[in-house]
Amino acid sequence: MSTLDSGLRAWIHNNLDRGCTPESMVEAMVVAGHARAFAWQAVPTVIAERRQSIAGNDMPASALASRARVPEPLPVPTEAFVETSDRRVRVVMALNLPRVIVFADVLSAEECDELIRLSAVKLQRSRIVDPATGAESEHDERTSHGTYFLLKENPLVATIDRRLSELMRWPVENGEGLQILHYTKGGEYKPHFDYFSPTDPGSGAHISKGGNRVGTMVIYLSDVEAGGTTVFPDAGIHVTPVKGNAVFFSYDTPTPASLTLHGGAPVERGEKWIATKWVREHAYTDPDAIDEPR
Repeated sequence: MSTLDSGLRAWIHNNLDRGCTPESMVEAMVVAGHARAFAWQAVPTVIAERRQSIAGNDMPASALASRARVPEPLPVPTEAFVETSDRRVRVVMALNLPRVIVFADVLSAEECDELIRLSAVKLQRSRIVDPATGAESEHDERTSHGTYFLLKENPLVATIDRRLSELMRWPVENGEGLQILHYTKGGEYKPHFDYFSPTDPGSGAHISKGGNRVGTMVIYLSDVEAGGTTVFPDAGIHVTPVKGNAVFFSYDTPTPASLTLHGGAPVERGEKWIATKWVREHAYTDPDAIDEPR
């Protein structure tokens, strides 16, 4: 029977220092004969211990990343509902590592339909940020079409911006514009991180606009007949798109140790519409634009 002994802990720490992802370590442990369920328990456990040790600064400097204050929608972990000024939002699931919360009824069906209607006439092919240069371009890893709304661009968007701010307990002005994405059959977005890695040469221009991203809210504007789940491969989480529901996640360290690697699985039947809100450490200083994720 596998045990998380000192030798295995040292192996995990060594691989984290080398930049290995949790997923690759899990796969290596499975090949070595460990049960997959145990591997998925052991690696996040060591990562959690490692993050807790940052305050004591007893890890190699190369292993540490600055920790940011992040949104916390659930100050009371046992809350079943979150009350905003205009809507009661139900908590479906909450996980601490990674910090992932699934909410129900974030938007009404009518609000979802109206966002789709307003977006459909101005969709363009989605782009990603080149980590080396910071430039945005189309890429096969992201096969959606999208558009965005500036903060408080119209009454509906202003209502949603305020509600999401209250739900995340994070200032409206720290949020980027609401991005709308549309995926048809086969459309997907391969796993990626939403933060801008401080080690990438192209990240500086984006981080200068209000600090790094520290949280994401993905709202499902439509049901999907099959496929289209939001996948967190390093944490083994799949979130099914349900119209009006949303998944929130935060990342206080811009490293893979946050376990927030995520992607949109291919749509197998039907179509998928989502709205994404990214929030920054500080007030977003480029409100007339939007930074496409990597």
